[in-house]
Amino acid sequence: MTLISRVVGFVRDMVIAVIFGATGTTDAFFVAFRIPNLLRRMFGEGAFAQAFVPVFTEYRKQRSPQALKDLADHVTGTLLLILSIITFVGIVAAPLIIWLFAPGFGDDPDKQALATWMLRITFPYALFISLTALAGGILNSFGKFAVPAFTPVFLNLCMIAAALWLAPLLDAPVTALAWGVFAAGIVQLGFQLPALWKIGLLPRPRFRRAHEGVKRIIKLMLPALFGSSVAQVNMLLNTILASFLVSGSISWLYYSDRFVELPLALFGITLSTVILPKLSSEHATKDPAAFSKTLDWGLRIGVTIALPAMFGLMLLATPIIATLLQYQAFTAFETKMVAIALAVYAIGLPGFVMVKILAPGFYARQDTTTPVKIGLIAIGANIALYVIVVIPWILLDGPAPHAALAFCAAFASFVNAGLLFRKLRKLGVYTPAKGWSLLLMKVGIGCAVMALLLLALTPAADQWAPWPVMTRVAVLFGLIVLAVITYLITLRLLGIRPKAFLSAR
Repeated sequence: MTLISRVVGFVRDMVIAVIFGATGTTDAFFVAFRIPNLLRRMFGEGAFAQAFVPVFTEYRKQRSPQALKDLADHVTGTLLLILSIITFVGIVAAPLIIWLFAPGFGDDPDKQALATWMLRITFPYALFISLTALAGGILNSFGKFAVPAFTPVFLNLCMIAAALWLAPLLDAPVTALAWGVFAAGIVQLGFQLPALWKIGLLPRPRFRRAHEGVKRIIKLMLPALFGSSVAQVNMLLNTILASFLVSGSISWLYYSDRFVELPLALFGITLSTVILPKLSSEHATKDPAAFSKTLDWGLRIGVTIALPAMFGLMLLATPIIATLLQYQAFTAFETKMVAIALAVYAIGLPGFVMVKILAPGFYARQDTTTPVKIGLIAIGANIALYVIVVIPWILLDGPAPHAALAFCAAFASFVNAGLLFRKLRKLGVYTPAKGWSLLLMKVGIGCAVMALLLLALTPAADQWAPWPVMTRVAVLFGLIVLAVITYLITLRLLGIRPKAFLSAR
């Protein structure tokens, strides 16, 4: 289901790129979209899920069905009240928010006004999608992953429809994307309600300040608001700096981020979603050996997939962008700029995936403070690199300064993952199982064979643009399939079997 969602997401980005290109107007939209999207990650899929699922799982294991339903009702009412207030403030204060998060737009009043208007349209999305994440958290806790995983498809479909059919009717066509986001929030929430009704947990919003379960979730959620959103905060900082760069820089970073998000969502976020309820259950039943084994299982799968995905994105960056985006309004120059950022940003993919797998090791134990402390260090490392690398690079008029911003985010992901891993080991919560050195060696050999094959067979960058679309698709698809098969065959010859990963869980 996640794969379907991400494929449709690529179609969405293709439609946006072809129709609108990468210009000042798309920069304005991506800023307006990133702010409620950050709130979604923080209040919805990130901090809320990591605080809610462990407590909800504990209630399900240890308390009555009536108490479980009461918790769902009061959490819904509390979340609805808080986010309604935040949404109202966000709409009223939209000009100030745009000034804070895209200060470079101050030199272009039209772009600033456009971003402000679109932020007012998109801000309610944070409210709807956070309630959708609540519904998804409940369903995930019952082992029902399909509906929540498929739900993002509706965001992509709404934005595609808005770009194709609403945009031509508007004076400012790009604002159609903002209306598509607004509609998607309502549709995504409505899609999950029947599934909740089916398991008897369709919430009836209620509010009581003294509710014990809600107080525990809020207490866990407050530090997790930050700890779960380190990557998003770093990307937001990149957006702030990119607003001072040449028009299109924010769009280039957005598209490169989207392509890194595919393997991250398919494997990092999916693994995180699957193992959090399992880890929470193992912690609630006091089974530390199973807890460590589940983390080890997730990390092994993460490493085995993230490393070849990193090399694939780096080596196929230009073919991917040329095949999927370079049509009509999206030029060869923009392909080059996005490809550079993608190749650099992909370096951090293993770090991003490891964070998604390691962080549940803390949240399942209802420890949301430690990831915050570690996240602060990671953001500090990102900011330090701004001073050491990015600012001098910009002052010296270095090429593709937006790619330097991508490098900072990639580096920070490894700082975050490394410190999370070290802390889990120090606490004795996670003990790596035997065979890690051998696994890393075999994965490294598989990546090397795959990379050599791609280097030998991939056509030069300037060959892709003249080809018709089907030729580009066929060649890119062939390279990806060949790379995957080569990697899997190499691992098989080295003695790694998929069954070993499945049984390790």
